[in-house]
Amino acid sequence: MTTAPDLLQLKLVFVTGKGGVGKTTVAAALALLGAEHGKRVLTCEVDAKGDLAALFEAAPTGFVAREVAPGISSMSMDTEASLREYLKLQLRIPVVGRIGPLAKAFDFVATAAPGVREILTVGKLCYEVRERHYDLVVVDAPASGHIIGQLAAPQAINDLVKVGLIRTQTEWMLDILSDAQKTGLVAVTTPEEMPVNETLELTTRVREETTVRLSAVAVNRILPELFGQREEEVFEQLRQPAAESVLSERAGGPVAPVLEAARLAVTMRRTGAGHLQRLQAGLPPDLPVLLLPELFTRTHGLRTTRQMAQALGEELGH
Repeated sequence: MTTAPDLLQLKLVFVTGKGGVGKTTVAAALALLGAEHGKRVLTCEVDAKGDLAALFEAAPTGFVAREVAPGISSMSMDTEASLREYLKLQLRIPVVGRIGPLAKAFDFVATAAPGVREILTVGKLCYEVRERHYDLVVVDAPASGHIIGQLAAPQAINDLVKVGLIRTQTEWMLDILSDAQKTGLVAVTTPEEMPVNETLELTTRVREETTVRLSAVAVNRILPELFGQREEEVFEQLRQPAAESVLSERAGGPVAPVLEAARLAVTMRRTGAGHLQRLQAGLPPDLPVLLLPELFTRTHGLRTTRQMAQALGEELGH
């Protein structure tokens, strides 16, 4: 069994995964777990949908970080605001209000040179790590189909530009991203066919195309094992017409829906276990797999975040 990584010892953690697998919930849970262990935490929502703040029952955030829970500040990425901050902090160029023509020029350059827009996002996050404003920066990163381009951007720019200010800027970003003691990536998946396929593909691409270490795979929505083989046999016997009729009579109503639900629970658990087994077989043997339970909640708020943080803490040994 592979020892789970101590994600709380990292400075920068990107959390990614196929849409709908719960990556935002896992990111929020990791942030909450960090805060509970005395860390000053910054969460960043790259897609700026407002879902991350909602998990702390807070209003949507902007580019300027604000506290959403004790010990946790949150922000949403804005590339124009990031460019404005970069010009002010790195080049000492004061920028008041909207950038205007410069923003249009930036859009043109970003379209012509892939990686420019991504580097403003990664650069902001690395800057917060470098300046030690927080003990832990947790990023609700783009879905797994887009995270590679973001993580690879500094290296891509570095390969194109050999000297000058831009080269200097990307070098310190790469130092942070490439340091496995500081930066890690957590891939979130569920025990289903498509998410597992995408996670296995992501594992290979992260290794081959980026300098960031994949620290762990978190498998979300693991169903509990409600029934063993003996119970399954009993349920099948009860599904026989004669037995079902007697049972319905004794129960005072039809029991067929209950028996069908039991069969469905067994089928879903078994199918999920098969996908989980395939995932583990396709991952590097030294890559930790964190198992997170299905929470059976209809709404997502601070209660859900706390439940997930507790489950995550148990998997990490905290």
